Amino acid sequence: MIGRLNHIGVATPSIEKSVAMYRDMLGATKVGEKFQMPEQGVWVCFVDLPNSQIELIEPIDDTSPIAGFLAKNPAGGQHHVCFEVPDIIAARDDMKAKGATVLGEPRIGAHGTPIIFVHPKNMGGVLVELMETPKGAHH
Repeated sequence: MIGRLNHIGVATPSIEKSVAMYRDMLGATKVGEKFQMPEQGVWVCFVDLPNSQIELIEPIDDTSPIAGFLAKNPAGGQHHVCFEVPDIIAARDDMKAKGATVLGEPRIGAHGTPIIFVHPKNMGGVLVELMETPKGAHH
């Protein structure tokens, strides 16, 4: 069921500062444009890596779910890991059948494909995002 690691979500108080760190400290050369996802209360920017991506997530305002994460982790940090799955509905139903807590219903994520989140208590303390493999994706 689990597919490739698509990205690691990293919460940050400043996407610009995080982009500078990935570029200047780690040598990242491919950085997408920062864009807003008001329905999720976040700004998002992807840093492309040879085998995956880093998804930088910054709260739009204090009502963002990421604002709560940053209140506990002011410098930011790893927020979630995202794995691809072939069918988001089948993945949701499978997770629920196995007793996992799926947070909300499938919705469209930053890659424009359906996503769900599985509670960390069921995933060894890690918030896991499952994302339907983008159509036409070449890996």
